Amino acid sequence: MQYRNDKYGRPISLLGYGCMRFTKKGNSIDIDKAEQEIMAAIRGGVNYLDTAYIYPGSEAAVGEILKRNRCREQVYIATKLPQYYIKSRGAIDKYFNEQLKRLQTDYIDYYLMHMLTDVSAWNKLRELGIEEWIDRKKQEGSIRNLGFSFHGNTEMFLQILDAYDWDFCQIQYNYMDEHTQAGRKGLKAAAAKGIPVIIMEPLRGGKLVDLLPESAKKLIAEYPKKRTPAEWAFRWLWEQPEVTCVLSGMNSLDMLEENMRVASQVQKGESTEEDLALIEQIKQEIQKALQVGCTGCGYCMPCPKGIDIPAVFRCYNHIYTEGRGGGRHEYLQTVCLQKDFVDAGGCIECGRCEQHCPQHLEIRKKLKEADRELLPFYYKLGLKIIKKLGFIG
Repeated sequence: MQYRNDKYGRPISLLGYGCMRFTKKGNSIDIDKAEQEIMAAIRGGVNYLDTAYIYPGSEAAVGEILKRNRCREQVYIATKLPQYYIKSRGAIDKYFNEQLKRLQTDYIDYYLMHMLTDVSAWNKLRELGIEEWIDRKKQEGSIRNLGFSFHGNTEMFLQILDAYDWDFCQIQYNYMDEHTQAGRKGLKAAAAKGIPVIIMEPLRGGKLVDLLPESAKKLIAEYPKKRTPAEWAFRWLWEQPEVTCVLSGMNSLDMLEENMRVASQVQKGESTEEDLALIEQIKQEIQKALQVGCTGCGYCMPCPKGIDIPAVFRCYNHIYTEGRGGGRHEYLQTVCLQKDFVDAGGCIECGRCEQHCPQHLEIRKKLKEADRELLPFYYKLGLKIIKKLGFIG
């Protein structure tokens, strides 16, 4: 196993264990199977375990496994405050104390504000005294490092990055999300500030393996270097020096062993021009299935009504590459929960966007199609309720 240092020089394994996808046994986590996999990872040098309050049973499983094997001090635990539930200062302590109890520990190594999509969410926490609370917990030693996980657009990521003296951050990043969400620009901005970056969704929830077009699988199979689709995706990430740790939701020993092997072999900047060309070919094969030929360049922006046009089309395309549920989930998570969200149905058909689109897309027409697919009436009703309850804005 190879390691890269955090902000304070502590080594973090290139491969981190994502604890959201433990195998279920009935309605509960198969704790014995999870224990076998977690302990194999620890023996192989993995020292970063990532969980969250809202992952059903995950924190308790991690706590039990570490207690059974008396190895709490061998690993870093990362977990997340469900900031979207917080309505009072007292609620912060309530959730944090519950997490300590679940994890059977008295400190968290890496504590994140979960799923920030808009800087306004962080500002609401500041109004509740979160910064003073963090200072106190750090002084007590119950929080060692403070960070945030992010789903949103690049500009919002940069605003959040500058809003506090973070110790680390976590972003969704892979070869298909190179220029969306925080993107490569966000990755480099964090690294420039000396902030370690933890990567989630390196395989887009397995979709860069299981849902690859047959044409892309053929390209990989015929390439002289015999690597699996997962290995290509991980190597693309790990060869970038700004990447500190890549999380993988491993739920089999075979998956674990492959990922640990690659994490032990990979070198920064190792890809040849031919290797990078292969990745571009794979991306092109995936993009052939897209509904809108949007490249995410942003020339159509800003929209006078505030619609995030590239994000709408990215999520619309996800419906055709990853299924209706996947596309809608992506839209809700990365776009709809922002304070100033305007849905695609808010288009006034002024046509300014189309005048600047290098791809000459029929943006107005496609926005209407996207709105129908991404936000059926019951989704819009749900968003209104969420906003009324104060979870947005």
